Amino acid sequence: MPDVSELVKKGKALLVEGNFEDALAYFEQALLLNQNDSDIWNQKGAALRSLGRYDEALECFNKSLEMDPTDRHSS
Repeated sequence: MPDVSELVKKGKALLVEGNFEDALAYFEQALLLNQNDSDIWNQKGAALRSLGRYDEALECFNKSLEMDPTDRHSS
């Protein structure tokens, strides 16, 4: 089973490639292993935003900011 960092790395690569559905799946897998990482929530939000799922994306960005209010990369 891949670790969280491998899942996030693969998800980010897929996001850059424009493969948003698969990227989202990797970020969701990573969150199953670590719910407390603001970067993963932010990445999931980016994938959702790219898919036009704005309400869900906003929830992820808000969760990321709750965990790390100083994060300048959210949204």
